[in-house]
Amino acid sequence: MEELSADEIRRRRLARLAGGLTSQPTTPLTSPQRENPPGVSTATPNISQNMALSVQSMTPATSPIGATGVAHRSQSSEGVSSLSSSPSNSLENQSQSLSRSQSMDIDGVSCEKSMSQVDVDSGIENMEVDEGDRREKRSLTDKEPSLGSDVSEEQALLLICKIFRVSWKERDRDVIFLPGLAAEFKQNAKEVFSNWKDLIGQILMEVLMLSTQMPEDNPFASLTATSQPIAAAARSPDRNLPLNPPSNHGTSPMFCSPGSFGAGSLSSLGTSGSCTESGSDRFTIEACKETEMLNYLIECFDRVGIEERKAPKMCSQPSVSQLLSNIRSQCISHTALVLQGALTQPRSLLQQSLLVPYMLCRNLPYGFIQELVRMTHQDSEVFKQIFIPIIQGLALAVKECSLDGDNFKYPLVALQELCEIKFGKTHPVCTLVISLPLFLPDPLSQGTGRELQRLSVLGSFFSLSVFAEDDTRVVEKYFSGPTLTLENTRVVSQSLQHHLESARTDLFKILHNILLNGETRESALNYMAAVVNRNMKKAQMQTDDRLVSTDGFMLNFLWVLQQLSTKIKLETVDPMYIFHPKCRINILSDETRVKASMEDIKSWLSELNDQSKFAEPKFPTECFFLTLHAHHLAILPSCRRYIRRLRAIRDLNRTVEELKNSESQWKDSPLANRHREMLKRCKTQLKKLVRSKACADAGLLDENLLRRCLQFYGTLIQLIFRLVDPHYPDMTLPLNPEIPKVFAALPEFYLEDIAEFLLFIVQYSPQVLYEPCTQDVVTFLVVFICSQNYIRNPYLIAKLVEVMFVTNPAVQPRTQKFYEIMENHPLATKQLVPALMKFYTDVEHTGATSEFYDKFTIRYHISTIFKSLWQNVAHQGTFMEEFNSGKQFVRYINMLINDTTYLLDESLDSLKRIHEVQEEMKNKERWDSLPRDQQQSRQSQLTQDERVSRSYLALGAETVDMFHYLTKQVQKPFLRPELGPRLAAMLNFNLQQLCGPKCRDLKVENPEKYGFEPKKLLDQLTDIYLHLDCPRFAKAIADDQRSYSKELFDEVISKMRKAGIKSTIAIEKFRLLAEKVEEIVTKNARAEIDYGDAPDEFRDPLMDTLMNDPVKLPSGTIMDRSIILRHLLNSPTDPFNRQHLTENMLEPVPELKEKIHAWMKEKQHANRSSQ
Repeated sequence: MEELSADEIRRRRLARLAGGLTSQPTTPLTSPQRENPPGVSTATPNISQNMALSVQSMTPATSPIGATGVAHRSQSSEGVSSLSSSPSNSLENQSQSLSRSQSMDIDGVSCEKSMSQVDVDSGIENMEVDEGDRREKRSLTDKEPSLGSDVSEEQALLLICKIFRVSWKERDRDVIFLPGLAAEFKQNAKEVFSNWKDLIGQILMEVLMLSTQMPEDNPFASLTATSQPIAAAARSPDRNLPLNPPSNHGTSPMFCSPGSFGAGSLSSLGTSGSCTESGSDRFTIEACKETEMLNYLIECFDRVGIEERKAPKMCSQPSVSQLLSNIRSQCISHTALVLQGALTQPRSLLQQSLLVPYMLCRNLPYGFIQELVRMTHQDSEVFKQIFIPIIQGLALAVKECSLDGDNFKYPLVALQELCEIKFGKTHPVCTLVISLPLFLPDPLSQGTGRELQRLSVLGSFFSLSVFAEDDTRVVEKYFSGPTLTLENTRVVSQSLQHHLESARTDLFKILHNILLNGETRESALNYMAAVVNRNMKKAQMQTDDRLVSTDGFMLNFLWVLQQLSTKIKLETVDPMYIFHPKCRINILSDETRVKASMEDIKSWLSELNDQSKFAEPKFPTECFFLTLHAHHLAILPSCRRYIRRLRAIRDLNRTVEELKNSESQWKDSPLANRHREMLKRCKTQLKKLVRSKACADAGLLDENLLRRCLQFYGTLIQLIFRLVDPHYPDMTLPLNPEIPKVFAALPEFYLEDIAEFLLFIVQYSPQVLYEPCTQDVVTFLVVFICSQNYIRNPYLIAKLVEVMFVTNPAVQPRTQKFYEIMENHPLATKQLVPALMKFYTDVEHTGATSEFYDKFTIRYHISTIFKSLWQNVAHQGTFMEEFNSGKQFVRYINMLINDTTYLLDESLDSLKRIHEVQEEMKNKERWDSLPRDQQQSRQSQLTQDERVSRSYLALGAETVDMFHYLTKQVQKPFLRPELGPRLAAMLNFNLQQLCGPKCRDLKVENPEKYGFEPKKLLDQLTDIYLHLDCPRFAKAIADDQRSYSKELFDEVISKMRKAGIKSTIAIEKFRLLAEKVEEIVTKNARAEIDYGDAPDEFRDPLMDTLMNDPVKLPSGTIMDRSIILRHLLNSPTDPFNRQHLTENMLEPVPELKEKIHAWMKEKQHANRSSQ
């Protein structure tokens, strides 16, 4: 074959290049939806006249991570978007040029053909460039040259050499000399490469192999901005790479805004003033050949962007764009080989990824990671070998991070941006993450919750926390100073909450991308369900924290689920999900239900399964219920811990105060050292708890978090209303007597959690209460307080009542608006008062062992609510209706009498014991003569009595106050036969306590300390006498032979006059009442008849008194009507067999009644005859 001349060879090559432009389809470098990163300007700067730019004149620049490079033939880069933006002009120009460039698979022929279509008059005729030429090029102005239609082969070669900083012509500084290519060019320049792709591959392979074969002569040593920085960092004593915080808020956390990786070197990062040199801020760089190769390849990839930025119009030409894309693609391909250790030693999946430090330093060029993912994700083994160490490295990095600084965001954002990379409908990194064995590890011990947090891939990312129990670094940095002022704490809390919001936003994006990816959604839901199911023990009142996830982890998880649930429409949520056979949430078999028993639920579920009424669970339903259970396991346990911490601080403060105040008593005793040590320990523990509380304030009292919780509970309330009333939102009371089975079978904590959360925010963050869902919350409280038949547990109703109590302006002034909304609710005006009155009586028997003491607290809450409702005109009418209706109000008054009797009796007795101990302690000689153990016993009893008196006096004062304003408005119900005598006896007894012979025993030091106001109490008691002043009540007073005496009433009148408690007119009225009572007593004494010899059949079997109106019980027992009615006011049961009993079930016994009355007449006749 005839040998071709050099000119003929060149002509044929250019001819082949001419047809290559349309050989392959092109795809955009960036997402079709976003041509430029956000905020990027499209302005074009002045550019150099010469495309072949000098290396020394390059300006360092790095672009945000984004989609760039060459796509595989079968895979377009559709859906890849730039993930961040930079405000710098250089980045804008680069992004602009990248968005105009094309990405495609380039073979040698197409590359050559396309290059022939561009004719650029660059003045470059051959590869020999001397120093004079370089100086001339550096002195060129930034004016862009006029473009021709072709780019010569020499120009293309020079561009390749400049990007790779290589030469095969001669050795020079700032370039790598390639002896292999030099020899080939010298031997036969025409046959060195068949296309540009082949040449680029040869260059990169020779450079990388040189670095492995010449340990004593490093080929990168001559490059001032490539290997030297990494080498310097690796040779440093601690071999740690400091993370560089972003220079401004617009900078992506995965690149350095000042310049490219090469020029903006790692060594300069290490010396910059913006870096902190703490252990958690650094990540170890591995000093090895792979690091030098990687550094070189990254810089070459970045230098493509520099060329595009310097000459955007030139580089947007298809031929040049294809060449540059080919260079990018080859850089990525060789990077993949380096990361696998293919050129050196094969790397294990357990080894630290060489790429992680670059990602943490934000020092990767625009699109580098996206291109690496795109080119490797179709080969699963290669993809795993590269990206599993990256994911593991990021997880290790975040474990070292803390919220005491900003560096926590770098591994988070790195993983978030990896998960966002999308090709078609696939997120390759998301698919890889869920395929890892530790994405959802199997439980190994009882501590399944803590295991999941510590071992799972996402666990370390979700573990970022401000709580002192989770991370001591936060409390040590921010809350360990000598002065911890309220203002300082507030500012620090806001800063920490901002950090948390940032971290949680990234966590949401990570999980959201895994859920968006169809291949991984099921695994993501399994992980979410595992977090819930393995932390069930967090809902217990007492749990071992070592077995469950931390509060910080659970609150982060909750925040993410809240975001996922934000846009869920309630119509798409299936309330039957928790009964579904495919429900992911494990609900314990013994979980208490709202109304149904376990037998009811089993029967109902068997019916449902037989009828196949279950629909396939959808994502909105699963997400909603997972979020609901996450609230149960995250926010509420954190609230309980916060309250326990406050209680511990209060108790420690009290102990410290007591030890300080009693120091004079123990400082000279044998126990002095022990007391001093205890005081020291208490102060240390108190200081620790106060700092821990400051951290909890930041982590828990976050208004944004609490508002999201309230909004979600508002949505839950709407779902519950849809179950109990199909007409919602047009609800009416009373609800349907037939309770819906779905509602009855709901776990009780669905309702209880709402009440418990409301109690917490009302006390500690009341400003959160006013949200759009407030109306639904108010309706929820009113509806279920007034529908007690819908809830089996009385303590749940009591908690709803307590919410109403704590929002009362008398208790929490900041919730006045909320309370007014509730008080004036349309459903409340007619139903609330009778419902509360009924619950006041029903709570007498709750079934709990502590029911006797619990009822006083519950009734105190109701009494306080009644006091405010009484002042509301809309509710006064309801009160009056109840007063006149009879039965319910009579039972209520009976319980009120019982409570007042007990509370005043116990509180006044405790005051007497306090008086006794105080008198003993006043006599110092006598007190000191007592043995030490007796002194301690007396002091302990004093402390207990003080606590009892404070509590019972507060409760007792409230009941007396209620009697006071009720008797002023209505008297008839109080004068009923079953109530009048008991009320008179209670009043007489307490008058005797206050004014009787032993009243001096109630005189204690600082009575206001216990809430004891004897003058006010006496004033109210005597007012009640005056309110009920009538012949019937006077007779009831006179019939009380236990406490009444003329001398007592005379003493009461005397004390009121001396103390000026009442006006002269009121005292005179009381005196007249006393006279009427005394007349009745005298009359009774004269007409007294002894019925002690009555036959047994005439006697009441319970009280052993003569019956006046005998009635027969269903059990067959005959009792006096007044006695059994009094019993029924306290308990609706038969006193002999505890069977249910009501007044309607009593049968009169007229024959026996006639016999009794006849016998009484005979006794009266006999008594008159004897006189």
